[in-house]
Amino acid sequence: MVTLFRHEFHPSILREYDIRGIVGKTLGEDDARALGVVFASGLCKGRSATILVGHDGRVTSPTLEKALVEGLIMGGATVRRIGCCPTPQLYHASCRQKADGAIMVTGSHNPLEYNGFKIVQHNRPVFGQGLVDLANLLRAGITPNDGAEGGQDRLESATAYIDALRSGLRTGGRPLKVVWDNSHSSAGDILVALIRALPGQHIVLNGEIDGRFPAHHPDPTLPEAMVQLQTAVCQHGADLGVAFDGDADRLGVVDEQGRLIAADHLSLLLAQSILRDTPEATVLGDVKMSRVFFEGIKRAAGKALMCPSGHSHVKNAMRETGAVFAGEMSGHFFFADHWPGFDDGLYAATRVIDFLSQQTAPLSARVASLPHAVSTPEIRFDCPDEQKFNVIDAVIAQARERDMRLTLIDGVRVDEARGWWLLRASNTQPALVARAEGDDEAACRAMMETLADLLLHSGVAAPEVLKQDIRNNSDHEAGGGRA
Repeated sequence: MVTLFRHEFHPSILREYDIRGIVGKTLGEDDARALGVVFASGLCKGRSATILVGHDGRVTSPTLEKALVEGLIMGGATVRRIGCCPTPQLYHASCRQKADGAIMVTGSHNPLEYNGFKIVQHNRPVFGQGLVDLANLLRAGITPNDGAEGGQDRLESATAYIDALRSGLRTGGRPLKVVWDNSHSSAGDILVALIRALPGQHIVLNGEIDGRFPAHHPDPTLPEAMVQLQTAVCQHGADLGVAFDGDADRLGVVDEQGRLIAADHLSLLLAQSILRDTPEATVLGDVKMSRVFFEGIKRAAGKALMCPSGHSHVKNAMRETGAVFAGEMSGHFFFADHWPGFDDGLYAATRVIDFLSQQTAPLSARVASLPHAVSTPEIRFDCPDEQKFNVIDAVIAQARERDMRLTLIDGVRVDEARGWWLLRASNTQPALVARAEGDDEAACRAMMETLADLLLHSGVAAPEVLKQDIRNNSDHEAGGGRA
């Protein structure tokens, strides 16, 4: 008699881009083991499959990684364990090894009590319906280890990854002084080895891998998490500062004056540099990006396309469009000109250094040379998961009645002559996300007033923050937020 393996995940941990929950409450070792069984069983099906596994520096990650590996072996996979590493190191190893799959145990930028899993299959992200399908298979029951024999070994991948990171730098540029805030992320050991191989002077903050994140929360989109870096850049007279999130797939940047560089401005500078070598190439920006970004790409002889927010959506869009670069307001940067196209905070940092080393002007001057607009940061307000998409639909209906020009790839974005506004459902929290931009402060306020009125006519009272939170992009603030 065949014994079926069954398991049911807590419904809250199946997020759009990954599996994520509170360890000991909604996520535990049984979930990790079950994920391993169902993922490996689907890949093996009577044949051998190689799956790479890594984990970040969170206190709970080694235990979850051990249970995950047990499940993968039960499912028949050959598991190659990388150990503690940044997420992009696992992605790079998966590409290099041509692995059948890879799973990273990481809580990314979430609070300490969280952890989770980022999954790729044949170097493509498993997300959305793909995660739901895995959960449904487990609920119905599966037969693990369908004739395949599992096993495990250790994979040394750091050397090849560091060598690849160095390839992002051209020779002949001016040497720079750079402050790196590792944010106690799992990139700490890689960063130490990387800066030894880079020209210039390098100062590292919070280099020790520490899953308690004692210095600050590991999220470079939060202004308060960037204060230490801003101060250090000014104290050391550095040319720039860079910061990672908890698993180093995102990047925040500070100029030589200690000012935060918005992700859309940084994306435009990087894309312009790429387009000089590959004119007319496709460049992607997520739906939260400034109009300045999309218009700047067109002026630089590129093809600008808008895509949904979220690293998994962006990677899929890059594959479908053949884009050479993509940027997200959340600080994910994707290079496909000389890189495999996945989001990598370390590689993005080397490309920023390379870009600036070829310039005679400081970073602040390069940002100041771009067109600017007045915008809000990302504004989040609570809305239950079961209601947020209904609110979006109601706002869309109201906007259509007013004959507005709609973009519906991720929530609703309305572009008008002097600005635009966006309303979308968060994929990671029970919240709605709004952003607005105008040619000047009056235009930006008009965009927000329009959105507030549409919300009111949809039965939702607009939060006060939507009526107040305006910034001038010339201040170089970040505020990209989470997806």
